[in-house]
Formats: sequence, C-alpha cells, structure tokens
Amino acid sequence: MKDSFMTYHPVVNFLYFAAVLGFSMFLMQPICLMISLISALCYSVYLNGWKAVFFNLKFMLPLLIVAALVNPAFNHEGGTILAYLRDGNPLTLESIVYGIGAAVMIISVITWFACYNVVMTSDKFIYLFGRIIPALSLIISMALRFVPRFKAQLKVIANAQKSVGRDVANGSILARAKTGMKILSIMVTWALENAIETGDSMKSRGYGLPGRTAFSIYCFDKRDRMVLLFILLNIVFIFVGLFTKGLYFRYFPTLKGDLINIYTMSLYISYGVLCNTPLMLNIREDMKWNALKSRI
Repeated sequence: MKDSFMTYHPVVNFLYFAAVLGFSMFLMQPICLMISLISALCYSVYLNGWKAVFFNLKFMLPLLIVAALVNPAFNHEGGTILAYLRDGNPLTLESIVYGIGAAVMIISVITWFACYNVVMTSDKFIYLFGRIIPALSLIISMALRFVPRFKAQLKVIANAQKSVGRDVANGSILARAKTGMKILSIMVTWALENAIETGDSMKSRGYGLPGRTAFSIYCFDKRDRMVLLFILLNIVFIFVGLFTKGLYFRYFPTLKGDLINIYTMSLYISYGVLCNTPLMLNIREDMKWNALKSRI
C-alpha cells in the first residue's frame, strides 16, 4: 500500500518525525504515552502491513513486560507501598506505574523510528543536510542504509550456501559453526568490495569537488505548505500546554496530575491529531481515489 505521506516534501516528513519522537521521549504523561504508542502502531501497520503486528507481539510485548518488571525491582521510590520484597525493600505503586510508562515510551520510540526508516529515505536525508553537514549526513545515510542491505545480502548468501548443502540449521555444532564462519567471511568480503565500489562511484561522480551541484526532485508546493502549517500549529499548541503545565504529571513521591479536564482534553486531541497526521492524509487520499474509481 502506497503511503501518501511519503510523497510530501522532506522538510515536512523530517519535522513531523522530529516532533513525534521528541514528544514521545519527553512526554511521560500516561495518556500522551498511550496516544503515541497507539498512533505509532497504527502507522506501522499501515506502512508494513499485518507483519508489523506479529513483530510487535514477538519483540515489543516481551520488552514491555521486562521493562515494566525491572524498574520496580531496582527502583523503590514512592509513597504507596504495596508489599515488601525478600531483601526488605518496598514494592511501590509509583515504581510499577513508572516502569510501565517507561516501557511504553521505549516501544513507542522504537516503532516511530521504524516508521521513520520507511518514510525518510537516504535521499531525503542527504537533500536536507547535504549542504549543511555533508560528511556527517553522508555517513549517517550510509549507516542507516547499510543495515537493511547487509540483512538482505546475508539472506541471499545463506540461501546460496543452503542450496549446496551448507545450512546453519543442520549438522553438528562444529559443522554449523564452520558454516556460520563461512557465511560471515563471505559477508565481510562483500562489505569490503561494496565499500570500494561505493568510493569509486562517488569519486567518478565528482564527490567533494568544489562547485559540484546536486539534482533534486523535491519541490515545496502549496500542499506541503498547508500540511507544514498544520503540523506547526499542533506543535506550538502542545508546547504551550507544556509551559502552562497542562500536561503535568509526576510519578514520585506520589502519583499526581490532573488527567481529565477541558484544557487537557484539547491538548490530547491536538497531540492525537499530530501523531495521526500521516494516517489522516492517507485516509483522505484513499477516499479520493475510491471516489474517482466509482465514477469510472
């Protein structure tokens, strides 16, 4: 399924992800955490299909459970004591709630980064920062691109070795170790050759020469301006809520915060709209496309 948000200008894409990632990391208010998590999961499913659900259940759910259990075991702050552990330290309600909140925050950030890697391609990143920090932007772009390429190439090599009877899943431990070392050796060789080819390609295209220009297909049009203004308005409103303590919530020494009132509800709506901006754009485009098809 094509993502309409990917077709917007890189400035719009980057500002959106910078905002949702920043708010997800620093807004530890419980309802905001849930809004961020649900929005990230929904967008991840839209981008990657239902396989994202299985990934989240397989990896994210255990992470949530572990993070939620580890914090109360080591953090004993809080005024509401539920029980005492065997070592005599108290088990507090505040530490449990904070552990769950921290776990939700971690999962939200990981999921948002997964969406970021799909939408913000290396071309977009270099377009934004290529002239400001050319060397660093190139390194970051290549590093982000290297992991999926390395993973895809590893799968190709493993399948090739499997076809000639060298499968890491069969045989004795020693045989599987030898096969794994063989695959690793091939992967290292491929990575080194690929680095040399990349360097030669960049040199042949004049990378680093003074006065070198770069071609770009991106154009900032009226559609981008409207969405950018929409995102900025929500960001400003949320910042106002932060400075006026409309989203204030504390975990220690006791849980305290006014979660439900008219002002906080407006902030929740604004934050939810911000987090779900790509989904709303996609739904609008899907409705337009379905309406056009119905007229045929």
